[in-house]
Amino acid sequence: MNAPADAPAFTPMAQRFRGFLPVVVDVETGGFDCQRHALLEIAAIPIELDAAGRLVPGEIAHAHIAPAPGTTIDPKSLEVTGIKIGHPLRGEVDERSGLDAIFIPVRAAVKKHGCQRAILVGHNAHFDLGFLNAAVARVQHKRNPFHPFSVFDTVTLAGVAYGQTVLARAAMAAGLGWDPQEAHSAVYDALQTARLFCAIANAWPLPAAAGTGGADPDTATGAA
Repeated sequence: MNAPADAPAFTPMAQRFRGFLPVVVDVETGGFDCQRHALLEIAAIPIELDAAGRLVPGEIAHAHIAPAPGTTIDPKSLEVTGIKIGHPLRGEVDERSGLDAIFIPVRAAVKKHGCQRAILVGHNAHFDLGFLNAAVARVQHKRNPFHPFSVFDTVTLAGVAYGQTVLARAAMAAGLGWDPQEAHSAVYDALQTARLFCAIANAWPLPAAAGTGGADPDTATGAA
């Protein structure tokens, strides 16, 4: 049976972004240097499709991470995040376990949507990717589902869509609201970034080629 003429276009995720699955990631860290400072918290949200084919945030994966041996912490960063390292309520895990808590559900989401790889979505995305890649290298993780260098950056997207590059201001411009008491939590920042990404992407016309073929062959090799 043919779909009604006014039915919304539905493009499978595997075709929407060249075989990539967008996954929003936010990290909280012990400083700005991904090679030297500790990864302390990470949250990831795969982007899903609703029944109408619109992008929506999926389920949140999250981990509090104990500082890895050899990494350092700038006390000023803890003043911003409010993280209390070693607090029993944090439920800290080692870096390898923290990555597994993210990678396992992300790999499942990639498989669910028939995609070949996850692509990190972040606000200042290369900051998050840098810390993610540094942790992967430290623990020699062999099953990282994320593209090693390509990202979708909501700083750029929000700058184009709303004329705002700060996450709080972009969220307000998009009508998403902003709670400063919750900010600098990886879960809250990831969720707001996911909502922002979906709001911008859903307002943009689908690319003409999005529904006309499978994933590009170069996604399997990491080319961008």
